[in-house]
Amino acid sequence: MLLSDQAGQTAAAKIPRPATLRESVIEAIQELIVSGQLKPGQHLVESELAELLGVSRQPVREALQQLSGEGWVDLHPGQGAFVHVPTLEEADQLLAVRTLLETESARLAALHAGEDGVKRLRALCARGIAAVESDDVDSAVATNSELHHLVTALSGNMVLAELAAQVARRVRWYHTPVARQRGMASWDEHTSLIDAIEAGDEREAAKIMRDHTEHTRASYMEQRENEPVEPAPKPVRRRRPRRLGKAG
Repeated sequence: MLLSDQAGQTAAAKIPRPATLRESVIEAIQELIVSGQLKPGQHLVESELAELLGVSRQPVREALQQLSGEGWVDLHPGQGAFVHVPTLEEADQLLAVRTLLETESARLAALHAGEDGVKRLRALCARGIAAVESDDVDSAVATNSELHHLVTALSGNMVLAELAAQVARRVRWYHTPVARQRGMASWDEHTSLIDAIEAGDEREAAKIMRDHTEHTRASYMEQRENEPVEPAPKPVRRRRPRRLGKAG
């Protein structure tokens, strides 16, 4: 039997490959955006990004093109690239989807987490509380993402985990600006969530997660309304000077 025939019958194992330079640059720029080091609406200068990341301008240019297609960057002809400014509707819709996915994750985690899973959740929660107490916002946001990812992983539903992973990075981007505002209240809610998961109370776990994610959603929307972010200015088309006809 030919190898091509065998491949049609069974899934071939994929050979892992190292990330390309462009992929690494994409990842780095995304992280700069998510962490808030690059602000919504900020002008992205290729030469400055290249120097910051220690690469040439070509992979930066390619990365910005791809990030534009994925909604992280806006390209304006004649003006360059700018960090995307999420519209209120865009943010609201994504955070609403997050609530649906993570509410179900919490419900299933209460059924499947087990003693080891609860122990890992409590360790993350303790780390997050310590970060808040030391006013380390970056660590608090990162730990928050880890905890939510673990809840989804403990659900045992791989399809749900894949869907949640697709929105997780953008959720982290939206959560970063309100992390200090949410403060310890967010981690008190995490503690209550873990208690419900440990007790195997699926209804309570789902309710706590739904309320928890809705609190973050409301905080983000409130901050955006109070501190609106202006999008990058649209390019101005310059009219070409009219040529004068020859003198008769």
